[in-house]
Amino acid sequence: MMSVEMLCACSVLQDCADQLAVMGNIIGANTVKTKERTASDNSSTEDCEQRFTPLSKKLSIQERKRAPERAKVQKDWQFASDVINGLLVELKEKNTCHSLFSVIEEERKKKAQLLNINCREEESRLRVEELQKKLLDIKMERNEERERLEKEIAYLKDQLDTIGVKSNRQRKFVKSCAEQLVCQEQNLNRHKEKELEDEVTMLQKKTEEERKVHKAMEAFLERQHADLQKKLHYWKQRYEKDMNTKKQEITELQTKRNVIRERIQELSVKCKHMEEVIIEDRMMKERLRAQLEKEQREGDAATRIQAWWRGILVRRGLRSPKKADKSKSKAGKKPKKAKKNKK
Repeated sequence: MMSVEMLCACSVLQDCADQLAVMGNIIGANTVKTKERTASDNSSTEDCEQRFTPLSKKLSIQERKRAPERAKVQKDWQFASDVINGLLVELKEKNTCHSLFSVIEEERKKKAQLLNINCREEESRLRVEELQKKLLDIKMERNEERERLEKEIAYLKDQLDTIGVKSNRQRKFVKSCAEQLVCQEQNLNRHKEKELEDEVTMLQKKTEEERKVHKAMEAFLERQHADLQKKLHYWKQRYEKDMNTKKQEITELQTKRNVIRERIQELSVKCKHMEEVIIEDRMMKERLRAQLEKEQREGDAATRIQAWWRGILVRRGLRSPKKADKSKSKAGKKPKKAKKNKK
């Protein structure tokens, strides 16, 4: 069984997942719109290539600049949705938060990597400073060398002027050689300076991008933490209110149950009393019925006996006249007994 806190956490995470799904739909719609726009721009540029080439170039440059930002936003959205969905599934199935801890550990590792990147950035900055110093030293050396060459050229010129023996051809040759040497050295210095400047600009761009990404991640995590804190506080208050109302309902139900129990006991006592009365009534009716049946049987038996006796008297009267007379005299007396018996 899941606890109330886990249910609250699941509901909060489900809300976050729904919001992230809506955000993902918005991002997907924007990417589709940008693709359609680029396709329409390409078709329009094929039709009107001569008139709108600068505008199409600007739009393509802007889209290329925004592409890394969109990719970064989509990547952050995918990461957040994966983390929240994984945590929600783990809470529902296993009632644990190990995936969140693993993600936090990975983020710590990434943070350590960012710190390592910052350290390397500092080292690269120091390296750039050293290279700049070396570049300045090289420039100074080249300037000194150029000054030295210029001094040599001046010295040679002085020698040419003073000596005057060497021909104009030799002077031009020496001058051209010196100028070529100077040009070669300058070209080499310029090439090295350009390479160093390109390297410095690339390092600066990378560090700036990493700083922006780090700030965006921190702001996003702070917002998510604040939202989760607010929702957790709301669900705690709601849990307390629900618990109080349920306790009140339980007490009311207990009182009602006690009242109903007492009423049931009273009705059971009344029911037992009524059953006893009914049983006594039935027994009394059964006794009356038995007595009536007994009286009926006795009456039937008496009528049978009287009929039998009358039949005997009639048979005796048919056998002899004397007996008939006697039987008549007796019959005249016996009806009184029969009447007495009937009574």
